[in-house]
Amino acid sequence: MNPLEVIKLKKAHLERLANQSGAEGEAYLISEMDNWVPRPKGKELKRLLAALLNQGMKIKPTSFDAIYCPPTVKLNFEDINALEQDLHKVVFIEIKTANQDRVKEDFKGFFFALTENEIIASELLGERHKVVFFNKKNGNMLVTSVPEIVSKSRSMTWQVSVQL
Repeated sequence: MNPLEVIKLKKAHLERLANQSGAEGEAYLISEMDNWVPRPKGKELKRLLAALLNQGMKIKPTSFDAIYCPPTVKLNFEDINALEQDLHKVVFIEIKTANQDRVKEDFKGFFFALTENEIIASELLGERHKVVFFNKKNGNMLVTSVPEIVSKSRSMTWQVSVQL
């Protein structure tokens, strides 16, 4: 095996590990938070997205990881009409996890990606879309938004992700 092949294999391994690690951090945080509901799956997710679309908001399922429901709200994913009535009361949450030593308590040094879908959801949902940074190493959490992130970022590199 030549050195380039070793590097490619190592890079692929790290990407898989980072994705698994991020998902584990998301699941842990959701389970620890009162009134957070994980993003539904299957027909329930389709009904939720349809209810949003009926209100003029076409968002992708990958633009959020959880939903915050106030204690007085219990989303009924089986009933699209009930969903439509309660959507204005909930907040859609995108979770970004960190586990690097270089990430400070205030999340300075945190490098992550915002997807086009997350940015569009933020624009459409406004204050009802939040980004939560979670540092798995020390348990710190910061609730923010896409506009706040963009206004505070020290650098940005835009990229295009392509699937063939």
